[in-house]
Amino acid sequence: MPPKVDTHKCTGCAGREESFCERACPGDLMAVSSENGKAYCRAASECWDCMSCVKACPAGALETKIPYQLGYFKATLRPIMGKNVITWKCRDIYGNEAVYRYVNRIVR
Repeated sequence: MPPKVDTHKCTGCAGREESFCERACPGDLMAVSSENGKAYCRAASECWDCMSCVKACPAGALETKIPYQLGYFKATLRPIMGKNVITWKCRDIYGNEAVYRYVNRIVR
């Protein structure tokens, strides 16, 4: 299931030749519309749900819907990247939110 784009937050990484989500997507599925300057997924059925675009978005404008087989349409999972941590915000089908925070591995 492709990422959901919050068009109020998405800037299309204005001023960059290639947006962060375009650069991060391993399937080359993300693009920025020439009409409204907002990100979108070119081929929703080919999205792997890897969340690379969601993690790369500096505006926090992308989120992944959890497949309905696991959580139905209202459930979401959103990573928030920090310098040395990643925070996962999980919302279940009833709107309850849980937050998990993990220290990223440091590569030297």
